[in-house]
Amino acid sequence: MEQANATSRPEMVFVLLLLQSILWMVAGISSLPFALGGEFHMAALGLVSLLFALVVCLVAIGVLWRRRWARRTTLGLELACLLGSILELSLPIGANHGPVGLMTNVAVPAAVVWLLWGRRTRSVFS
Repeated sequence: MEQANATSRPEMVFVLLLLQSILWMVAGISSLPFALGGEFHMAALGLVSLLFALVVCLVAIGVLWRRRWARRTTLGLELACLLGSILELSLPIGANHGPVGLMTNVAVPAAVVWLLWGRRTRSVFS
């Protein structure tokens, strides 16, 4: 194996993106019963969450295959997630500030950005 392709960072990012995709899928599925109770806007939010889960899963496959577009898309998505999480945590809107919220909203996107950032990791992607 070539020295430039000897890193396992894309595989670690793949696992973290699949975890994030599963969390968004669970959020989307759990909002759908509220639509049955009369809150029809929750159906739209659930479908958007499920679409996000699908897109993240497809991008994770692209990262595993070491595609350049997948790395760029992942970095953009995770930086947007980090920015949204920082805004959510800084505003007094009743967001979850516990350890689970911090792990899923801050630690996972930060770990993905850290794993994909840098010149050596960029050279792995074709």
